[in-house]
Amino acid sequence: MFVLAHLSDPHLAPLPTPHPFELLSKRGLGFLNWLRKRQSIHRPEVLAAVIADLKARAPSHIAVTGDLINLSLSNEFAPARAWLERLGGPNEVTVVPGNHDAYVRAAADCALRDWGDYMRGDDGEGFPFVRRRGPLTLIGLSTSVPTLPLAATGRLHGDQLGRLGELLAGLGREGAFRVVLIHHPPVAGANYFRRLTDAAALRELLHQHGAELVLHGHHHEASLAWLPGPHSRIPTIGVPSASGAPGRRHDDPAGYNLYEIEGAPGAWRCTMVARGLRDDGHGLGELNRRPLLG
Repeated sequence: MFVLAHLSDPHLAPLPTPHPFELLSKRGLGFLNWLRKRQSIHRPEVLAAVIADLKARAPSHIAVTGDLINLSLSNEFAPARAWLERLGGPNEVTVVPGNHDAYVRAAADCALRDWGDYMRGDDGEGFPFVRRRGPLTLIGLSTSVPTLPLAATGRLHGDQLGRLGELLAGLGREGAFRVVLIHHPPVAGANYFRRLTDAAALRELLHQHGAELVLHGHHHEASLAWLPGPHSRIPTIGVPSASGAPGRRHDDPAGYNLYEIEGAPGAWRCTMVARGLRDDGHGLGELNRRPLLG
């Protein structure tokens, strides 16, 4: 059995002290929001407990779907790289970036510069990249683009949509177990200022060519939606922030998912196991177990 772990939105804390000039931008509002609210939501001790629980499960591979950092400050990227290295090496961990990882235009390329080993395909290609791990084919997408203040939208920039259709079609003919990794959820009805702007085009590609799983973050909540595929519905799954403190009205408490995958082309089986902070306050545990395929 191959076990894929999925976590997202760690929003690594504590926040480094910004250089004053870095606050003369969207970062200024973000910094005030961090001081007012977000520093009490994203707790390093909660993230440490989640990672300890995840490592105790010894997954075969780990996927991280973005928002490793908060304001894309110049001194946030290197600590995030060190955190990734403690999580696992580039062969064991796959990352796609989120909107907070390209918070402003000046930092748009910093995540790829510092975390590039975790965000490239087996052949070194950029987004969309392809990594084969065990029975899985991981397809990494980037929706990470700088936005105006108060906006957190995403977009599949460059020629990702065109290349993705070809990849999904070719891998589908191989019978691959295709896992699409993306930060912004491709579902309809998202908040206008937090949406994936080309979600409809992505849904159409998935409808035409299919995928076995779509994994995302961004909303800081556990979610399961089903998108239409060419032959069957596609489970599209979000997880809470991996550092989310309990007791927050708009966010689910911290957690992550495991996907237990076995079988063969045409007969894949996949069970989702959700783990997270328990309501009784007694640490992390299994919250839900649900068959998705097979």
